[in-house]
Amino acid sequence: MRKAELKRNTNETKIDIAFSIDGEGKANIETGVPFMDHMLDLFIKHGLFDGDIKADGDTHIDDHHTTEDIGIVLGQAVREALGDKKGIRRYGNAFVPMDDALAQVVIDCSNRPHLEFRGDIPNEKVGTFDTELVYEFLWKFALESRLNVHVIIHYGKNTHHIIEAVFKALARALDEATQIDPRVKGVPSTKGLLT
Repeated sequence: MRKAELKRNTNETKIDIAFSIDGEGKANIETGVPFMDHMLDLFIKHGLFDGDIKADGDTHIDDHHTTEDIGIVLGQAVREALGDKKGIRRYGNAFVPMDDALAQVVIDCSNRPHLEFRGDIPNEKVGTFDTELVYEFLWKFALESRLNVHVIIHYGKNTHHIIEAVFKALARALDEATQIDPRVKGVPSTKGLLT
């Protein structure tokens, strides 16, 4: 089983994540940030991962530290669960529509972390959630998982729909990139390693 269990405790947050790449879409999410609960729940379900994600942060200030630190620890969990990456497809690409919105995420499990984010999120808030935190989460996730992640918002009007399409596309692209392909011998790189 490709899985990882990690904890991160700081003066600002306490994060506890158990993550399995080869799952069934079972999610148990309690972060104290309701919008992130929703996004992480659908990320786990649409990627067919298993995830137990708990966070206790200084949300009385705002959601920044909690959202950012979840991205850090989830990224680390993905990296640990992937191990040496032998036999994986390496690349994943997913388009996901959500009513008026269309988002695309392309992933390379390259060990060269990068986030390219193209597109606009039209409103600064969804409920009480600051939408600028979507970028913060994705950047920390890409950095700590050591993935090359390209997010393209092709179009959309409803902010909730746009962000939801991004998280679903992230899940499906990661699922595709991390699948074992029996044709792949060793790691899919001419260098001979992806670590």
